[in-house]
Amino acid sequence: MEKGQKLRCQRIGCEAMFTEDDNPEDACRYHPSEPIFHDGMKEWSCCKKRSHDFSLFLALPGCKTGKHTTEKPVITKAAPSPSKPVSVSTPTNDASSKLTCLRCKQGFFCSEHGSQVKVGNLKPAVNDAVPPAEINSDVEKYPPAPAKKIIDLNQPQTCKNKGCGKTFKEKDNHDSACSYHPGPAIFHDRMRGWKCCDVHVKEFDEFMDIPPCTKGWHNADPVS
Repeated sequence: MEKGQKLRCQRIGCEAMFTEDDNPEDACRYHPSEPIFHDGMKEWSCCKKRSHDFSLFLALPGCKTGKHTTEKPVITKAAPSPSKPVSVSTPTNDASSKLTCLRCKQGFFCSEHGSQVKVGNLKPAVNDAVPPAEINSDVEKYPPAPAKKIIDLNQPQTCKNKGCGKTFKEKDNHDSACSYHPGPAIFHDRMRGWKCCDVHVKEFDEFMDIPPCTKGWHNADPVS
C-alpha cells in the first residue's frame, strides 16, 4: 500500500475516504448495530433514529465514534422486540353502548355490537369557505419556479444517488461518472434488495455490497 493512499472506511454510516496517516480515534462516526425494517419504517437499533425514506435513513449520522477501518465490522444484531399481549374484548349487545360507539354511530360494521345503529339522514355539510370561483386557479396551475442553484465547478460535492455516495466535482461529472441504483430499495419478509436489478439478500451488510446496476450523472441533490 502506497503511503498517503486514500482508503474507504467500511463502517456502516461512515464510508468516508481516509489515509492511515490521518486517522485519529474520533475520525469515524458510525452505527454499531444493524437496522430494523418494519411497516415501511427504517430504524437504527443502536440509537433509535428512524425515517420512512431510505435515502434519508442512510444519511442519519452515526451514534458512535472511533477510527476508520478497511475491515468489515461485526454488526451487533438487534434484540427481538417483546410480543405484546393481545387483548380479547367480550362482545356485548347493550343498546346504550351501541349509541355511544363511534363506529356504530357512523354506520360502520362493529365487531363488538354486531349490527349497526340506524342513523337518520345526515344533511350534507355546508362549506362556508371561499367559493371556488374566488380561488386563484393560476396559482395551482403554475407553481413558483424553483430558485436557481449556483454551482462551483471545482467544489467537492457528495453524490446522493442510491448506492453511490462518492465525492465529485461538477467539472468532472459526465453521463457515466456515477454507478447507482435507480429503483427503490425493497424490504420484505427479512429480505433486502433493489427493485431495479431484482437482487435480494438477507443480511444488511450484504445488501449494502450489492453492486449498482446503472450508469449516469452524479447528483448532489437527493433522488426520490
